[in-house]
Amino acid sequence: MPEADTSDRKKEYHLEKPQQSSAFFLKGSNSHDWGFQNRLARVFNPLSGKTVMLAFDHGYFQGPTTGLERIDVTILPLAQYADALMLTRGVLRSLIPPALTNSIVMRATGGPSILKELSNERLAVSVEDAVRMNVAAMAVQVYIGGEYETQTVHNMTSLVDEANRYGIPVLGVTAVGKELTRDARYIGLATRICAELGAAFVKTYFVPEFETVTAACPVPIVIAGGKKLPELDALQMAYDAIDQGASGVDMGRNIFQSDDPIAMIKSVREVVHNGMKPQEAYELYNTLKNETA
Repeated sequence: MPEADTSDRKKEYHLEKPQQSSAFFLKGSNSHDWGFQNRLARVFNPLSGKTVMLAFDHGYFQGPTTGLERIDVTILPLAQYADALMLTRGVLRSLIPPALTNSIVMRATGGPSILKELSNERLAVSVEDAVRMNVAAMAVQVYIGGEYETQTVHNMTSLVDEANRYGIPVLGVTAVGKELTRDARYIGLATRICAELGAAFVKTYFVPEFETVTAACPVPIVIAGGKKLPELDALQMAYDAIDQGASGVDMGRNIFQSDDPIAMIKSVREVVHNGMKPQEAYELYNTLKNETA
């Protein structure tokens, strides 16, 4: 039997100090369990509350997109500067070194190629496989206004139901329907539907009056980089989105198709995490670019 501790040790119990229980920092996520929150904290930087995701999942419907012909050559040097990697399971297994500590957001839907009606997607990855690969989140495309709108919404809700059992957040990725204009009213509709039906965070496009979109969405929004823009324009878009309530960016072509992808992702990080102004970030980009010239 251990000897009785007869000394007065009450002071070591800090009786005057209530136990601390801090609320989770991420919008709309404080009621999830520990594993779910921990995965989100791997995607979103706990200090800034923001994320720089590097998207290179384009091949799941476009094939070898410009800049993604050799992911091992063009993307791996960028990976260390991203908070999260947005990719497919095939690329994760075949090309991403297991020693990388970045969080993984894995594309979970697919089906048609660019040759067909894109909205006709189905779930293409099981949650069991995602657990096996230790992903932080799973991404599902939702085509509000598309021909297969209901099907893609059902894809998302089915994935949310299954992923919640394992504490894996689902990213709802909005796609613009052919019949709808890309404006705040439509984007607000699409993001709100995703959030209402269980997405833990949403990826969408930056549009005028974006602050109304983020205000009306109860979960974090990250913006899609979209088509390749001049570097200053891409940095301006990132700054404006964060300034208007976005919680990060998920950029692909505006990084890996840049003249200097490493300089670009470093500059994007300064905008997203540190609030650097676009012109200042562009000057940083050019300085870094010239150093490697």
